[in-house]
Amino acid sequence: MPVASPVPRPLLDLSTEELSAWMVKHGYKPAHTLPVLRDVYGAREEGAQPKDRLPADLIDRIHSTFPAAAATLAQRQVSEDGTCKLLLRLSDGRTVESVLMPDYHPERAAGCISSQVGCAMGCDFCATTQTGFERNLTSGEIVEQFIHLRREARVGGRTLRTIVFMGMGEPMLNLRNVLPAVERMADPRLGALGWRQVTISTVGIVPGIEELTKANLGVHLAVSLHAPDDDTRTAILPMGRRFPVQDILEAADRYQEKSGRITTIQYCLLEGVNDSLNQARDLANLVKDRRMHINLLRYNPTGLSLKGRTYAPSSMEQTESFLATLRECGAVAHLRRARGPDIDAACGQLRKRVGA
Repeated sequence: MPVASPVPRPLLDLSTEELSAWMVKHGYKPAHTLPVLRDVYGAREEGAQPKDRLPADLIDRIHSTFPAAAATLAQRQVSEDGTCKLLLRLSDGRTVESVLMPDYHPERAAGCISSQVGCAMGCDFCATTQTGFERNLTSGEIVEQFIHLRREARVGGRTLRTIVFMGMGEPMLNLRNVLPAVERMADPRLGALGWRQVTISTVGIVPGIEELTKANLGVHLAVSLHAPDDDTRTAILPMGRRFPVQDILEAADRYQEKSGRITTIQYCLLEGVNDSLNQARDLANLVKDRRMHINLLRYNPTGLSLKGRTYAPSSMEQTESFLATLRECGAVAHLRRARGPDIDAACGQLRKRVGA
């Protein structure tokens, strides 16, 4: 009985070394690898003529050998503020979210991408966790989001300048695929985004932060803290039971010492939960001897939570008082403006609604 040939992996899942090996095996020069990938990753500006001369049959052979990009656009939403949310359907029918956000500079945009289908972290105020965890994304599926967002930005007359891993999933639980994807997006020979233009966020997975430190890629780290004390944090982020606040910050200290990058503390203000002025003082005390920036976030309501609670954003008055208290206590803090309040902009909202 004949043995079925293995299905080739998608081109975007291949490292440069793997594609080079394929080139050599089929009689092509390994030097052709980077020119091919530059076009695949969209690093070449629209309309620019390729400078590299490739064999006439190479591109056709690659297209016939490797599966085409698997992610297709399932739905697209555009907010009045210009934020664009994409729901991408993967080859197995599952969906994942990516977001393009206009920058203050009219020619720039920032992208937010996912690392997993769903999420297992159980953060009570997040829509993604309500649909559960399905699987990790491959490195190629992560890169596909980057390519979709780069294309979306160019259509709008902008350039995709930064990428943040703040979409669906916990990046630190999929570093096996996140790190290769980052390398391909950031490498000047490939996606050409730049290492400093990438931020990896975590809910506080200490071993993941340590692994990222060892990888030494030079990307930025963001910690989704959302509470200055373990009791409050555990009530809204179950992972707080495993990793206390101090352990998380000490791991971030080690990352900062190795990378030289200032860590961002993400803090989503929830009315009556984590927005008191005493909590602001406690938060400021946590970072007063650290070179960390606090990024206050406005909450986009997501309906009834897993615990049967309905969270609300802090009032603007309380938000401004919280911010002022942080600064009075010596913390470097900023309020990030809400994005896409008129669409399903919060993480997991669009996927949850379409799934329903």
